[in-house]
Amino acid sequence: MHLARLTDDAIINEGEDMSAKTRLRVAVLSFWHVHAGDYATTATQHPDTDLVAVWDDDADRGREAAARFGVEFVPDLDDLLARDDIDAVTVTTSTKDHRDVMVKAARAGKHIFTEKLLAPTVAEAEEIIRACDDNGVKLVVSLPRLYHGYTQVVKDVLAGGRLGAVNYSRVRLSHDGAVANWLPEQFYDPEAAFGLALTDLGCHPVYLTQLILGATPLTVSSTYTYVTGRPVDDNAVVTVTYPGGAIGVIEAGVVSPDPFLIEVGGTSGWLSYSELDDVVTVALKGQEIERIPVPDDLPNAFSQWVDHIDNGTRADDNIARAVELTRLVVASNNAAQTGKTEDHR
Repeated sequence: MHLARLTDDAIINEGEDMSAKTRLRVAVLSFWHVHAGDYATTATQHPDTDLVAVWDDDADRGREAAARFGVEFVPDLDDLLARDDIDAVTVTTSTKDHRDVMVKAARAGKHIFTEKLLAPTVAEAEEIIRACDDNGVKLVVSLPRLYHGYTQVVKDVLAGGRLGAVNYSRVRLSHDGAVANWLPEQFYDPEAAFGLALTDLGCHPVYLTQLILGATPLTVSSTYTYVTGRPVDDNAVVTVTYPGGAIGVIEAGVVSPDPFLIEVGGTSGWLSYSELDDVVTVALKGQEIERIPVPDDLPNAFSQWVDHIDNGTRADDNIARAVELTRLVVASNNAAQTGKTEDHR
């Protein structure tokens, strides 16, 4: 038999499609998080990935999920990570397990796509990143709203200086998961989750605020409340300040089905976005109000991860933002627990 080409894992016969890419074989590590099924579905639908296995520290939960997706359940994590027929993993374990699971996966050479928050502490986040870099593993954290169309409009308006010197932003994200009781019970475990309204859902307003005003505020103050009486926050407001006097207001909750909102103010005008009308409104002094249609989203974080693996590149911006997100969430939690404003310099 005449051989035309030898690929990493297959011999391609002459006459076959020479442009065919090797598909990335993905395993899900835990269905603890509500987005685990979303990423598993994405892995089945992406043209360059296949979902092949599931591991979960809750065997019943893992077996049910594996059966639902028609793939193998592997009860032992070390056994799964040792397999040559698995190239990459999506990590949707509890937040407290992120460091242990991801460092182990990185050392096994498995590329990692993970749900936010990257880790409970900055030190653990940095340890995960070092393990990935040391082992040639491509890491991407799911920060999806960075790549949505409205975010691109906000970035363009700010980059053009149309609002003047920006001195205020407010980003609010809320749903009713804790009062409508569709969130899984494990989300209310403070040891596993490290918080709820701010630490989970609030990550999105946090990284968008950092995009608008900067990654490193001067001070952080927090108010968390417990509307449903559970041991994790379900309603949260964080206020951050910056050099020059800019204020950022970060709001998150799981007790009201509010629309997602962005507001940005500067010395020359105002910008707002609401998912209710899906346009970005810009009001500048002395000018007619402009309503900018929202363009299509950029490739999502999962697709960017696959591209980084294919191209051998590092997701520098995503990783840097994931670390600063962790840093600000930790500071917010500390401020809420102590009742004091955190110096974030």
